[in-house]
Amino acid sequence: MGQPVHPLVQLAREAIKGYLEKKEIIRPPEELTPEMRERHGVFVSLKMKGRLRGCIGTFEPATPTVAVEIILNAISAATRDPRFMPLTLSEFKDTDVSVNVLTTPEPVTSQSQGTLDPKRYGVIVKSSGRCGLLLPDLEGVDTVEQQVGIARAKAGIGEDDPIELFRFEIRRYGSR
Repeated sequence: MGQPVHPLVQLAREAIKGYLEKKEIIRPPEELTPEMRERHGVFVSLKMKGRLRGCIGTFEPATPTVAVEIILNAISAATRDPRFMPLTLSEFKDTDVSVNVLTTPEPVTSQSQGTLDPKRYGVIVKSSGRCGLLLPDLEGVDTVEQQVGIARAKAGIGEDDPIELFRFEIRRYGSR
């Protein structure tokens, strides 16, 4: 058999399955792992055949625990990512799920390679009430300029608009 599934990934998979089958939002497990009890932003990413199929998350905690963040963001990644049609139950069995738990974002003052590193840090860009986020260590994103540019584009922030810049690290569970 394959490797055991990490409890955070298992929770995300159970949340998606429960919602797709019964339109129910599952409850967190009675016995939470230490990680599930923490408060962090969480992104849940879905891939099919190596291609993105959904990704939704929170960069700051919006609920009391990581467990609840995972449940709500997993369901949203499967059903509410505006870039994709909602995931179907038949597609779900072929879907890889990953959970990214974010550290608290910290402000940075420059885009220098020492301050930012697209393999180690994710970025958040803010400008005039708009906000864009890009997770770290994404395939095809090799430079700080690419990373910041994609985050700007996601938020509709022009390349010459002044920005506030933040970085964060993640703990990634599940597939890349």
